Amino acid sequence: MTAVPGILQEIQDTVEAYARIMAKVAQVEVEVVDDRLFRIAGTGIYAGHVNEDMSSEGYVYRHVLRTGSMEIIHAPGKEEICRGCPKQNVCREEIEISMPIRLGEKSIGVIGLIGSSREQKERILSDESMYLELLWQIADFISAKAAEATELRRRKALLETLDRVISHVEKGILIFGKEDRVASANEAARKELSMELSEETRIEVSPTGDSINHQNEYRLWIDGREYLVMGHLYDLDRDPERYSRVLIFESSRAVQERYYEITNTVPPEGAFDMIGSSPQTRHLQEEIRKVAKSTSTVLITGESGTGKEIVASAIWKASDRRDGRFVAINCGAIPEPLLESELFGYVKGAFTGADPNGRMGKFELANKGVIFLDEIGDMPLYLQVKLLRVLQERKIIRIGSNQVIPIDVRIIAATNKDLREMIEKKQFREDLYYRLNVIPLKIAPLRERREDIRDLVLYFAGRYAGRFGKKLSSVTEDALECMCRYPWYGNVRELENSVEFMVNMMEEDGILDRRTLPDHLLKTSGGAPARAEEARPGEGICRLKELEEREIEKALKLFGDDTEGKKQAAKALGISLATLYRKLG
Repeated sequence: MTAVPGILQEIQDTVEAYARIMAKVAQVEVEVVDDRLFRIAGTGIYAGHVNEDMSSEGYVYRHVLRTGSMEIIHAPGKEEICRGCPKQNVCREEIEISMPIRLGEKSIGVIGLIGSSREQKERILSDESMYLELLWQIADFISAKAAEATELRRRKALLETLDRVISHVEKGILIFGKEDRVASANEAARKELSMELSEETRIEVSPTGDSINHQNEYRLWIDGREYLVMGHLYDLDRDPERYSRVLIFESSRAVQERYYEITNTVPPEGAFDMIGSSPQTRHLQEEIRKVAKSTSTVLITGESGTGKEIVASAIWKASDRRDGRFVAINCGAIPEPLLESELFGYVKGAFTGADPNGRMGKFELANKGVIFLDEIGDMPLYLQVKLLRVLQERKIIRIGSNQVIPIDVRIIAATNKDLREMIEKKQFREDLYYRLNVIPLKIAPLRERREDIRDLVLYFAGRYAGRFGKKLSSVTEDALECMCRYPWYGNVRELENSVEFMVNMMEEDGILDRRTLPDHLLKTSGGAPARAEEARPGEGICRLKELEEREIEKALKLFGDDTEGKKQAAKALGISLATLYRKLG
């Protein structure tokens, strides 16, 4: 055990009491000094000199502190050990016994038993062993008291250190005492719960039974208010009357924020504002402005690649929920068995093969914000029933849980399919359709709003040039004319992919011209009419299904029929890989 300097000063009252008892029993003078040679206690002629510095005269005491050995001086001032002492040859003491007070391996002080008269000296010498035993016992008592005080000081320092650490921990920490009253709470706990917590605050804690993201969920009741938090609750076995349990937690909102940052599918660079000057785009922008402030459900329709997610994020950014989250999920890109868990989440042990720690669903993640359900027409019928219930009741239940979670989410859905036709074929629920189609927004295909092509080309060219570290000088009028004549069956997505290709092919002069155009675009746009209405009367019209099949076949020939080739073909066609497989099947 390491001694703490000045520990005898801390227990001075006890040391003085022992010194008085010893002086009375032995009928001699007693003084005690600490390891700094300060007099801690004294009787008789020394009583009036307590707390004085003895470093200039405590010659024998210094020696005892250094050696840790007892010393008996039968002739103070005249023995060899007294050489160099200021009181050598003039010392008034007749006899002195100095006993070290030890704490572990260190001497923390000295007890001096002093006979200042011939009578006292003879009394000590008559039963020297008894006096030595008494002195040793008193030294041992003081040592034990010093050890106790040292341990209390260590615990106090440890608690102060823990308090400082706990106060800087980002997670909330609540230490409960008797009857679930708060014994201690750090600043993070007060911030998470948005309230002051005193020792009189009583908190009811009960587990919801759900376990998500390595943490258990708990419901807290404080002054009639309910809080949901994620964390761990530990029972404290020792001193349960004072400290019974400790809860280390963070609010469910904080967990959602962190999970959202990890899983967010809408990067800032992908959420650009709607670009275009065509009448259709300007009309759509005006519609977005009108419906943004509402909480009603929106259904966006349009061909694949027209930018339905951009429209959805534009509604979100123009709404009162802009500070909330925008959570997007593609219902056609996720296998049916996993879609339900992605939407509603699941708890620990919900089903075989699931993450053993559970997971939050997209609806819960989007609480107070917006959820975008893309390709809603690909949602299976059994999930359509659950989605309808969510729209009606505004509540969800995680898979494997019994807990009902209220949510405040604005739903924006999108599809490139004819839902009315799907209703007739019993592939889509009519009641869900009417719930979704409260505010319908239709996006025209790019070939019907060719005025937007120039704006989009310039925007994407600048964006990809910056991303690739290239300097863009200009886009030639010839290249722009070719791109304006191209039919863009893949819409904006196909246009973006083509511009990305062109920027990659761009020479050091920074000019995008006919040389940088993709071959298929150059060939097709060379013979295509600039406007659909300019086609010659009687000209044969190709069925869209045949045209689609021909373009898919062309893309597969260009990129290959293996998995990687299909990925590139899907990207060039402006559709998802799942959609390509579905069309091939």
